[in-house]
Amino acid sequence: MAVAAVAPVIRQGRADDADFIARIILLAQRGPRPFGWFDFALAQAEPQVLDFIGKLAVAKPRSWYHVSQFLIAEVDGKPAAALCAMPSRETRDTMRSAIEEVALAAGVSGADIFARGAYARPCWVQGGAQDWLIEHVASQPSARGRGLVQALIARALSAGRAAGFARASITFVIGNDAAERCYAKAGFAFAEEKRDPEFERLTGSPGFRCFARAI
Repeated sequence: MAVAAVAPVIRQGRADDADFIARIILLAQRGPRPFGWFDFALAQAEPQVLDFIGKLAVAKPRSWYHVSQFLIAEVDGKPAAALCAMPSRETRDTMRSAIEEVALAAGVSGADIFARGAYARPCWVQGGAQDWLIEHVASQPSARGRGLVQALIARALSAGRAAGFARASITFVIGNDAAERCYAKAGFAFAEEKRDPEFERLTGSPGFRCFARAI
């Protein structure tokens, strides 16, 4: 039975949200599958993966993993759902810089991380450089069905409009039907998709799909 929608408290992410943001990123990347990009790229157990992402969340580069790029929905004073919202054009360089910084501090090879993560490159599809990007959308399993993600998306779209953007885009793995229904409900529609046989062999999903909408 669906839980009645609530009006959550929505706020900007803070440094003390790093562990929560790490969990949200992992949930969003995995979607309905058991593994996501960081699982493959780091090739470590979940506690180590979460620790690495948590460090990315407070690294110097303000990447799409950084707490400052996240909106968080709280229920009863506790973080329950979150998403990243930022200019699409800023994602690539900041992402690489953040991973390199954390990898160096951890004594691991950033080059090896990117090499293992390259499996996604042939089918990754992202909105254009002029888009307002929404990424890493997820809620705690216990908080689903409360309308939290719709409230977060509405706030993110408002922020993008205020920042002067005319279009928002969002990308998800093909087969994440719950995410597709959620984004369609928020006014997004199909824009583009890319598929790759090797990606499907490894992950079970054919590739990535991008939705977009005017804001």
